[in-house]
Amino acid sequence: MFPFNSIYRHGFVRVAVCIPHVKVADPRFNTGHTIDLARRASDERVCLVLFPELGLSAYTNDDLFHQDALLDESRQAIDHIVEASRTLTSLIIVGAPLCFDGKLFNCAIAIHEGKILGITPKLYLPNYREFYEKRQFTSGRDRIRDTVSLLGQSVPFGHDLVYEAGNIPDMIVHTEICEDLWAPIPPSTYGALAGATLLCNLSASNSTIGKADYRRHLCAAQSGKMIAAYLYAAAGLGESTTDLAWDGHAMIYENDELLAESERFATEEQIIYADIDLERLAQDRMRMTSFNDAVRDYGKEVAAVRRIPFHLNLPEEEVELRREMDRFPYVPNDPTKRAERCFDAYNIQVQGLTTRMKAARIEKIVIGISGGLDSMHALIVAAKAMDRLGLPRTNILAYTLPGFATSEKTLANAHALMKALGVTSDEIDIRPLSEQMLNDIEHPYVDGQEQFDITFENVQAGARTSLLFRLANHHGGMVLGTGDLSELALGWTTYGVGDHMSHYNVNASVPKTLIQYMIGWIIDSDEFGEETNRTLKSILETEISPELIPSINDDGKPSQRTEREIGPYELQDFNLYYISRYGFRPSKVAWLSWNAWKDRTSGEWPKNITKEKQNEYDLATVKRWLEVFLWRFFAISQFKRSAVPNGPKVGSGGSLSPRGDWRAPSDSSAGIWLKELQENVPESNDELA
Repeated sequence: MFPFNSIYRHGFVRVAVCIPHVKVADPRFNTGHTIDLARRASDERVCLVLFPELGLSAYTNDDLFHQDALLDESRQAIDHIVEASRTLTSLIIVGAPLCFDGKLFNCAIAIHEGKILGITPKLYLPNYREFYEKRQFTSGRDRIRDTVSLLGQSVPFGHDLVYEAGNIPDMIVHTEICEDLWAPIPPSTYGALAGATLLCNLSASNSTIGKADYRRHLCAAQSGKMIAAYLYAAAGLGESTTDLAWDGHAMIYENDELLAESERFATEEQIIYADIDLERLAQDRMRMTSFNDAVRDYGKEVAAVRRIPFHLNLPEEEVELRREMDRFPYVPNDPTKRAERCFDAYNIQVQGLTTRMKAARIEKIVIGISGGLDSMHALIVAAKAMDRLGLPRTNILAYTLPGFATSEKTLANAHALMKALGVTSDEIDIRPLSEQMLNDIEHPYVDGQEQFDITFENVQAGARTSLLFRLANHHGGMVLGTGDLSELALGWTTYGVGDHMSHYNVNASVPKTLIQYMIGWIIDSDEFGEETNRTLKSILETEISPELIPSINDDGKPSQRTEREIGPYELQDFNLYYISRYGFRPSKVAWLSWNAWKDRTSGEWPKNITKEKQNEYDLATVKRWLEVFLWRFFAISQFKRSAVPNGPKVGSGGSLSPRGDWRAPSDSSAGIWLKELQENVPESNDELA
């Protein structure tokens, strides 16, 4: 078994795309450079290495391809690669011209540990503008045999081949060549439907203005539609520039996400690497009913695909993850994409609320404002909704409802925000109502005993919600919910007549970390003015607390510090994303989280959030809080998610509504998840091996 800190333990594989220097009609030179790069890749524990189209002969030979001397030397080049591969671990895919049955084919040759696994001929030959491939080559559809002899080996031949690593789950490789990807239905489509997760394209692809972007779009779209990784290698320095130029463009995509890209027009040879998450691809395919429907619809073509088995002899040693793990999976690292995400989420919330109000013929909103993140964000959404509906913001009836532990800061922030937004505001002290209920149920608190138990807390939460619903009845309005996705995942909400319930909840599928970023984005947009911005900044800098239990000291900090009880939201949102979105094993989630958070170099908080330092978490801390998450998520809080109010789904990361992305029994056990975590995750960094 691979050690805990190895990508191969957790369903990843390392792949490489190489762009060697070539000389036209000089297979010996090209072979030497190909072998050198393949060795470098193998030393990096790469399991798959891809080279450009016709890389052993060079692509720009034109009618020289009909010279026996070049064809003979190209076969010798393949033989040299086969011999070199005996000491390499990687599956190597190279391009060369090969003649069978009086026809010349543009081929991709798959080589592994001294064996030629298969040969894929190019299917679609471009014969327009600068391309004249039909002058030299025959399409793979015109082959007359499914098996050919090459260098004394009997080799599968055709565009219907995939290569399956028997000892690496879900590692199935398909190859196609350049123009094949430009076709309306690329051959890799059938390869993917037949199970291939790693789609490889050996390309030459000369460079023209704007063509690089088109290549990116093609590779991204094919990887996304096929729920696969797509590896692309284009010819570079050394190809003939008689009429064309070559940029050596290499790319690796995973399900529409660019993981690695070469420098175009580089003067040196290049290797780009990426760690591909095969389990993530398999999980997505399992969920995508349309993908599996397509497998059925193209059943004849899928059934015709031949699987070629091989075995990867990877050393069972530590292979550290080289892929950058986003600390905040709900929030893109790229500032432009982050702004787009915030824009989309915010406007989905606003549109959801405006549509509900129009459908219900309601023009007033009742909302409780605590001075915390969630209620503040919901109030911002409500204000924007009123603006779009052409209604006065005074139709928002905002109430701050202080209780036994409400701090001066949060109360001041609540009043300041309501005033800045111009809503109708009021304050109702819930202590008399709470004391009456505590007295009615004979709670020890009313006898002077400071018993701050769950009953004491929930009486306050229930009092607030009861007041809001009755106020909505009284004023003909709807209660706007404020609880977010993170709280719902952890069950950090009071069920039924507490903050769990509302008429409509705009934050229902927005995680805490995204809300924090969205507030920073709202501040930057300066849509609501400087007074509002000052209050928003103050709220962002306030430690998260339910403020239900009075503080017993004078340090200015709340007695209830949410993230010390249920874990840091930045960790728990990470856990939520990978557990609910992908169904990963807890050990994998812990490993991914530790890789994301083990140093300060991965990801940042928005500039509007004051942090003394970027957080770091060791493996023991990651494991501790993941255990808390698993227990709360699987064992004790599903019943709350089974009865949530309506609210708009915001992101592809998911919703926990039973009408949306998550349906689960309320009485399940967390045992198997906790067991897997304990048995497979070391207790500390010192035990990683």
